[in-house]
Amino acid sequence: MSGMKQNPPLECDVLVAGGGVAGLMAAIAAADRGAKVIVAEKANSKRSGSGATGNDHFLCYIPEVHGEDPSEFIQEMESSQIGGNNDMDLVRRYVDECFDRVKDWDAWGVGMREHGDWEFNGHAKPGHLKVWLKYAGREQKPIFTREALKRGVTILNHHPFAEVITGEDGTVAGGICVDLTEEIPKMQVIRAKSVVLATGNVNRLFGSRTMGWMFNMAGCPSDVCTGRAAAYRAGARLVNLDMTGMGAGCKYFNRGGKATWIGVYSDIEGKPLGPFVTKPSKEYGDLAGDVWREMFTLKNSQGEPVFMNCSEIQDEDLDYMLWGLTNEGNVATMDHLKEEGFDFKKHMVEFDAKDGGSLGGGIDIDINAGCTVPGLYAAGDETGNFRADMGGAATFGHIAGVSAAEYSQGKENRNAEQMPAAAEWLEKHSQILERPADNSCPSWKELNVAVQQVMSDYCGPYVRSEHMMQTGLTHLKRLQKQVERMCAKNSHEFMRCIEVEDMFLMGELAFYSAMERKETRGRHRRVDYPFTNSLLNQKFVTIEKSDKGPSVGWRDKHK
Repeated sequence: MSGMKQNPPLECDVLVAGGGVAGLMAAIAAADRGAKVIVAEKANSKRSGSGATGNDHFLCYIPEVHGEDPSEFIQEMESSQIGGNNDMDLVRRYVDECFDRVKDWDAWGVGMREHGDWEFNGHAKPGHLKVWLKYAGREQKPIFTREALKRGVTILNHHPFAEVITGEDGTVAGGICVDLTEEIPKMQVIRAKSVVLATGNVNRLFGSRTMGWMFNMAGCPSDVCTGRAAAYRAGARLVNLDMTGMGAGCKYFNRGGKATWIGVYSDIEGKPLGPFVTKPSKEYGDLAGDVWREMFTLKNSQGEPVFMNCSEIQDEDLDYMLWGLTNEGNVATMDHLKEEGFDFKKHMVEFDAKDGGSLGGGIDIDINAGCTVPGLYAAGDETGNFRADMGGAATFGHIAGVSAAEYSQGKENRNAEQMPAAAEWLEKHSQILERPADNSCPSWKELNVAVQQVMSDYCGPYVRSEHMMQTGLTHLKRLQKQVERMCAKNSHEFMRCIEVEDMFLMGELAFYSAMERKETRGRHRRVDYPFTNSLLNQKFVTIEKSDKGPSVGWRDKHK
């Protein structure tokens, strides 16, 4: 097969990488400010990203509900499952603007007040302020797509983003996407004055809990780390890659929604395992799965399975739970339980950690969603120093779009397709199509499984040590040489190949970051450094590209 062909370059003010919630919110905000916007989406923006099939919780501060002083809200937010690695200046900006995004969604037709008024349930401690707004988000992605198109945004579906192009002055000049609309992929260069990275979380870097089914992931399995890898190669700083995350859900069904379940975490005899609730509570859920992540591994090591016990749930609360799980995208799970004759009043559902872990960090941004490369912005799960899940994607997506549009004003597009980065990318990746698609070259699947195995075994969320990570990094670098020999015979395989390329890079950066943090903190557990060093309480591990390779450092957490 001959090398990759190129499409004629396209041109815009703001290029948005990723058509998930953060990406579409950025596109809408930029278009509202007069920018010409192109969204490059790997799948189809109507059902893509981790919010593809819905969501039912939005972290939100509403003064009429929480009071005029947001300090208690912020305290509750930072002690929740999304707290700990947030810069506080970003938290304050989020609190200032998140309700505006809720009102936008409400006006566009997302069910933000499905039961009459702002309703806060789930992810809550008894007696504490409730901070998670309950909403009906099943149709959110088609709605956001409609709103973007109404504003003249161009959405290029089946065009995964691959690379940021910068000029000699180090500022953004555009990006490279891959046109997958035909059997053989084509390179698509887009001239842009600014780029917003919103390609989502780092899924598929660690193995699934259902071995052999690598796409059985809690989040979107096509969110693999493209934006982070592209940002790093462009010179942007990444942060908190030493941290990992892990959720919980029905065993073998890697889906979100643990706070949507109205039940109690229990042992096989129905005895509650956590301190928060003893009977199903629509108002609180059971917070044990949020704050006691070790519950599943600890109980399993003791030979004890963990169950979600809904047997004492009231009928009206059962209907409410099923409504919530549908909006959270758990339709397949509910259908399976129904087919198996499951009765929530009689049977308990076995719960477990959802997957082998995910990378907790990402791109370092400022309060305007700007990266350390001029003209480059990031939002949503892409970022490493702020997390608020769906609300974070909405709010900082909007902020990134506004910032990118303002940055682009008065600037001229440059011929990004003629810059060295474009030629280098084309030459390197044409070889994937030119190599023989036979047993002489490794497939993307082999290397995807290989990187998952190494990351899970040597840099996973359970046990880390200097010697383990040194050994794992050696394995990773040895296997990384095989990435240079990958082959693909069509657009789909080519897309997976460039994903694998980015996963190996991100795995390498995670190893270096984790080795730098010589303490135990959260999901970062060093058996050779089992204590938490209080001197590092307000410190983030950073990593960025240098002439000598990855350069690891530290920065203070913003106050």
